[in-house]
Amino acid sequence: MSDQQILDAAEKVLASVGADVSKGVEPSVTLPAVPGPKTVVGPGTYLVGEDMKPGTYKTAGPSSSSIPNCYWARNKDDSGEFGSIISNGTPQGQSRITVKKGEVFETSGCEMWEIVS
Repeated sequence: MSDQQILDAAEKVLASVGADVSKGVEPSVTLPAVPGPKTVVGPGTYLVGEDMKPGTYKTAGPSSSSIPNCYWARNKDDSGEFGSIISNGTPQGQSRITVKKGEVFETSGCEMWEIVS
């Protein structure tokens, strides 16, 4: 393949992703969001296995605010009923929890929870 053929092929590829090679404009490519469960979660309620991956997560504890109050709960379902709580806590410092597929994890007032295993 000649140098000119290589340049022509490169121009076709660049044009296919929106680059205007005659003006020297760089192509802009937006990658799609990666689907699947998260491995880092913040405040909210998550279905384990769908919204977040099962596993062991850690947090640094309460997020910085005038009234630091970190809360987490592992629930059997998302009913909000007291009886659905498997376990919960209000750590004052670093904490770890293990969540299993099918559980509902709920958290508020904590630093981000990041998967560790």
